[in-house]
Amino acid sequence: MTIVIVAYHSGYGHTKKLAEAVVDGAASVAGVDASPLDVSAIDDAGWRRLADADAIVFGAPTYMGGPSAPFKAFADASSKVWFTQGWKDKVAGGFTCSLNMSGDKFATLSYFVTLAMQHGMVWVGLGMMPPQRPGDPEERNRLGSYIGPMAQADNVPPEQSPPAGDLETAFAYGERIAGFAGISRAARARPAGRP
Repeated sequence: MTIVIVAYHSGYGHTKKLAEAVVDGAASVAGVDASPLDVSAIDDAGWRRLADADAIVFGAPTYMGGPSAPFKAFADASSKVWFTQGWKDKVAGGFTCSLNMSGDKFATLSYFVTLAMQHGMVWVGLGMMPPQRPGDPEERNRLGSYIGPMAQADNVPPEQSPPAGDLETAFAYGERIAGFAGISRAARARPAGRP
């Protein structure tokens, strides 16, 4: 069974909705066990789940041009894993959300990429073209990202935002991550040496 963990923090529930969409997308792939992990409340069991994962998808809202403080605290605490290279060769990905269309979300996704590279992980991008009608809330990848899903949520309850297009983008990304995680798991299971 391929294991995908979506390690996220959500301040007001909008990023949590995206995390759930990524989980649902990954879980829709046969042979994949996908689940969320709220990193603001991570415990020893949570760290063990990450150690067992084939893929870890990072998610946080973009606050003040970067990931939220609870996510950053989790990332800093992952230095214990870094010392042993415990996440090396795992598949990595990431997504973010903010109130504004830009909101400097690129900086948050770039932070996730750097975190993954420090851990020796293998980053999977969105793999989706920009939409025909940029900004349309019903369009997938409406903000035209390539690194990972960028979502925009209005200042309303998470039941009302982010819009359907952003959630569909996150779902499709979960499917993509799961596919690469399965390939990675199979490759790591092969005996060393020549095929």
